[in-house]
Amino acid sequence: MTQTILITEGPSGLSVTADLLPGKAPANAAFLWDYLAMPRVVPGIHAMWTGPEISCPIPPAHLAGADHPALPPENATLHPQPGDVVLAYVPARMWGGNPDPIFDIGLFYGPGARMLFPIGWLAGSVVAQVRPDDRAALASACGRIRQTGACQITFARGT
Repeated sequence: MTQTILITEGPSGLSVTADLLPGKAPANAAFLWDYLAMPRVVPGIHAMWTGPEISCPIPPAHLAGADHPALPPENATLHPQPGDVVLAYVPARMWGGNPDPIFDIGLFYGPGARMLFPIGWLAGSVVAQVRPDDRAALASACGRIRQTGACQITFARGT
């Protein structure tokens, strides 16, 4: 049975389904699936460096009290494709001395994306893919988010 993730954001009309890729990114898919044991509302903002992406950094408070090991690069990419859901992991203190590790869910909606950050190139793990029939809706909604600014995106396990 395929594990799915529902990704929604009301004002933009974002409502898509993504299929997890546990066969290609087992540790990353397990992390995301465990994280979504309950629906999560995560801040989203259009990325500045990576191109056509809505970046959704997981708030450190969502992970407080849990021991999350470093995530290995799996199904890694430097150039995500439209529909890719990419989990980026940055160890604690690597980015500006931040004492918390960074876990970021990237929603890539158009061509020409790149995993280039202010700290340099960082391979991300393609952990899921938005279903082909939902990719036009993803691009349209992400375009509205780009125009309107920061938002709150809900991630939930599919049924």
